Amino acid sequence: MLSFIGFMLFLMPFSLFNMWWLVHSLLFLMMFMYFFMFSDLFNFVNISYFLGCDFISYGMILLSIWICGLMIMASEYLYNVNYYYNLFIFFVLMLLLLLYFSFSSMNLILFYLFFESSLIPTMLLIFGWGYQPERLQAGMYFLFYTLFSSLPMLLSILYFYSCYCSLSFFLIFNFNYCYFLFYLCMIFSFLVKMPMFMVHLWLPKAHVEAPVSGSMILAGVLLKLGGYGLFRVFSMLVFSGFIYNYIWVSISLLGGLYISMVCIRQSDLKSLIAYSSVVHMGLVLSGIMTFNFWGMIGAYFLMLAHGLCSSGLFCLSNIAYDRLGSRSLLIIKGLISLMPSMSLWWFLLVAYNMAAPPSLNLMGEIMLFNSLVSWSIINTMIFIIMSFFSAVYSLYMYSYSQHGMIFSGGFSFNNCFLREYLLVFLHWFPLNLLIFCSSFMII
Repeated sequence: MLSFIGFMLFLMPFSLFNMWWLVHSLLFLMMFMYFFMFSDLFNFVNISYFLGCDFISYGMILLSIWICGLMIMASEYLYNVNYYYNLFIFFVLMLLLLLYFSFSSMNLILFYLFFESSLIPTMLLIFGWGYQPERLQAGMYFLFYTLFSSLPMLLSILYFYSCYCSLSFFLIFNFNYCYFLFYLCMIFSFLVKMPMFMVHLWLPKAHVEAPVSGSMILAGVLLKLGGYGLFRVFSMLVFSGFIYNYIWVSISLLGGLYISMVCIRQSDLKSLIAYSSVVHMGLVLSGIMTFNFWGMIGAYFLMLAHGLCSSGLFCLSNIAYDRLGSRSLLIIKGLISLMPSMSLWWFLLVAYNMAAPPSLNLMGEIMLFNSLVSWSIINTMIFIIMSFFSAVYSLYMYSYSQHGMIFSGGFSFNNCFLREYLLVFLHWFPLNLLIFCSSFMII
């Protein structure tokens, strides 16, 4: 575990000396080393007193390394124009290091520290490499939503420590009191991070103003920090959860249904993908809150699948933005005539976004359907309508962007590069590969 931390620390000097190609290659090498080294674990592998890796953190760390490698590949434009590219890679590596610490911490206060620290490099990416002047407002939304929700969590952690004198994940089991205020303060920061409906307004703003790399890491990994945190803290909130969880299941399902209708009204491509993330994370949240095995595993699968699929869609929207200079669906039209080969990848990722087989999204949604229906039969109709509207807004996004008349204001732009095809393929391929591992992952 510590060897990988050393690996990342030694990559940072390379990033400052214009050796981005070496950093990029070594990130993928590190991912494969991590994959094979910890592939047979079912419980915590305890390499030190404060770091460890179990089944949940294993997938999240692999996803973090994979997405960070793809972020560097997607941001070649910064290298071509020489816009502080070395500093950009340094921030990407710093964010990866903080995410690695967050997912491998075995102490609640350390997890809180790294969970909040990941905010800093993300904000710097939005402020430094965002597209519009409004990125300052988006960064402020992101900052204040996160900080407002995190202070009550810190107070709850300190209160828990005063009662039990330990914050180790091994020892925080079944806090026997059902104080609603303690329960709310402990999980509210994770609900904002996911984000849950009603505290989701920071997400579309942050996505629209962030560079492609910021959108990739935000949709791919940072939203999953909220779900991962809920997995960890619910071991001590079981008693309260059985009493109060119906509140969050109701809000996330009805909110997801409402947001899926909002998606159909969007004309901004990145905003549409961002709102679809709120719908998917609403399903994840409701699955975790049911407190049964199918719900937990289904939520875990959907987090992994959404991290890859949503990140790939942001890459595709950026490829179109680089050519046409706009994210509006009124301008991004007829791409099947301009980039016919890329239209196939649009269709594949859009189909996976609406949980078409053989994707990991489908596996996760089937499990969540079983979980939610067994929890309450009323959820059946809501889930069916949500799935229908997911297909509607996904096909709306595909048909509006690929078909129709070509925008007459576009002029003289090149076709897609091999790098961009490889980038989208590396998002799509693991979604197919992981479903073959699903029987192993359920065990």
